[in-house]
Amino acid sequence: MISVSVCIGTACHLNGANNVAMSFQHLIEEYKLHDKVSVVASFCEGTCSRNDVSVKIGEEKYAINAAEARSFFKEKVLPLVTE
Repeated sequence: MISVSVCIGTACHLNGANNVAMSFQHLIEEYKLHDKVSVVASFCEGTCSRNDVSVKIGEEKYAINAAEARSFFKEKVLPLVTE
């Protein structure tokens, strides 16, 4: 199972962490990936200085905003479950 961590610390929360997590949840439902991908909450992933939300997949860290969540999921998460 692939775990996608979304930071819910103060800075990320203010930058739309809930919207990012909800977008990921909707995409998991849309693609029927309940048994392959999980979204978990985390605290500071180290990219709080940006105006984005910190997301971590494995050891890779990313900074995205809510508008990018759908394309990010398609580009970074979907290829991992179709390998």
